[in-house]
Amino acid sequence: MPVDELKVFCGNAVPELSKEICDYLGVPLGDASVSRFSDGEINVKLNENVRGADVFLINSTAPPVNRNLMELLILIDAARRASARRITAVVPYYGYARQDKKDKPRVPMTSKLVANLITAAGADRVLTMDLHAGQIQGFFDIPVDHLYAAPVLVDYFKKRRFKKLSVVAPDTGGVTRARAFAKRLDADLVIIDKRRPSPNEAEIMNVVGDVRGRQALIVDDMVDTGGTLVEAAHALFDHGAKAVAASCTHPVLSGSATEKIGDSSVEELVVCNTIPIDGKRMISKIKVLSVAGLLGEAIRRIHNEDSVSSLFV
Repeated sequence: MPVDELKVFCGNAVPELSKEICDYLGVPLGDASVSRFSDGEINVKLNENVRGADVFLINSTAPPVNRNLMELLILIDAARRASARRITAVVPYYGYARQDKKDKPRVPMTSKLVANLITAAGADRVLTMDLHAGQIQGFFDIPVDHLYAAPVLVDYFKKRRFKKLSVVAPDTGGVTRARAFAKRLDADLVIIDKRRPSPNEAEIMNVVGDVRGRQALIVDDMVDTGGTLVEAAHALFDHGAKAVAASCTHPVLSGSATEKIGDSSVEELVVCNTIPIDGKRMISKIKVLSVAGLLGEAIRRIHNEDSVSSLFV
């Protein structure tokens, strides 16, 4: 095998996305066995030679989060012990990211902990998409390539040809993302003032900006329980919005999220395939866009030592 040959393997989190990425790259998906022992422990074996190869290991920390995270860590360890020249952890959805600061007494910083685990397992660099907070890149002591799904999502919404559009940040933390969308869609920016009485609960306080008689597009990095999205839509309609659509990169959609969204006044939720949506959770209001081309192009550029940031210029 030539030194520096590109090899791509995946765990069980996003097999379809991984195949699409390999189709884009024109390389076969690597042969890896990722199974479990009878007691639930994860059993990994790379079934082909990776010595001296440039190895990319794809696994989102999608639900079940802990199992998929451990699969990623064990895949990294297997590749390191098999003498891969370079190992890149490709994590389309980086979980445990919501605890990114010590804002209360006696709480962890799980986003830093997971960064430490990936590094300790033996990854040389990380490729991820739309982190919950940009500063998480700094939690790694290895290079991080941080991709944005905005080009894929914005291209879709441009084809919708909205009239009188307001792009809405569902909280102050999402203002930068919403501003970038608003600029590309030539839309106004609106900000929702939100507070969380407890985890996974949102309380809308104020809507900052004008949505009266306008179409509103809520832009977020992820939708988990759907509570914030539904409450934001209610607030926007109360302030005179004509219609409300939404987009997010990561469709976590836990619990009864799809039922809430299906019963809500949100006309469409556009998401990416960083987390697969099974048939039981899929509803007609959800539109899934693929980021395989974006991830595949980033992998190609990393392998060829080309610029990744130029993808977003």
